[in-house]
Amino acid sequence: MPDEPEQRPVIIKKIKKAHGGHGGAWKVAYADFVTAMMALFIVLWVMGQDQEVIEAVASYFKDPIGFSSKSSQFLEGNNKNLVSPSVEDVKQSKEKEEQELKDMGKEIINELKADPAFKELLDQIEVKMVKEGLRIELIDTDKDLFFEIGTTKLNHKAELFLEKIGKNLAKLPNKIVVEGHTDSRKYNGDGSGYSNFELSTERANSARRALLLGGLPEAQFEEVRGYADRILKDKNDPYSSINRRISIIIKYVNNDEQVEPSPGINN
Repeated sequence: MPDEPEQRPVIIKKIKKAHGGHGGAWKVAYADFVTAMMALFIVLWVMGQDQEVIEAVASYFKDPIGFSSKSSQFLEGNNKNLVSPSVEDVKQSKEKEEQELKDMGKEIINELKADPAFKELLDQIEVKMVKEGLRIELIDTDKDLFFEIGTTKLNHKAELFLEKIGKNLAKLPNKIVVEGHTDSRKYNGDGSGYSNFELSTERANSARRALLLGGLPEAQFEEVRGYADRILKDKNDPYSSINRRISIIIKYVNNDEQVEPSPGINN
């Protein structure tokens, strides 16, 4: 029987063809090139700005998160007068509230002027804008119009006067602070007993109670302060009657950022 031809295994070769030459490597190189060019243009732009802009850019790279909430500038060319909208909004809000407080002060004065019973007290009222808000100050005289010397009891007319003010303040949402001030007449002793601090605080509380009777809600009071003779109105004469006074402060609703107060209200 003749020999059968030897069976050899069939070998199939698959050749993989590469597509695109260098694959996607060129994209990475191009992105790096564009990034480098952008960085170069930013550096060239910064070098052409003034020192204020350069410092602002440096601040951003030092603290990008803090910069977004604290910076008061937008970097647009050489314009130095750009203000963050949030800062501008706060300023406008303060100016609007300040005007509302001034209007309220004028309204209170006009109402008091319309009542003949308060004619004698009107000259002793001072209304002006201060850092905290609107301050209404009741300044005593040698006639002891508000308190008799050394006492914490309000005179009847002064009590009605404060009730009238309380009625007006009840229209506002603002917090109220009441301060008491005395002259420099001392009580006997070394100050460890009853002193001008107690007297000024108790007088402020007497004024607070009168404001409550006028309709001002108790929750609206933020603080009662007694300064004794530490903040004299007449420093040249510590015993002057004008140092004896009650201050009612109508605080700004948002008191975290203050604008400079305007001059006082002429009454």
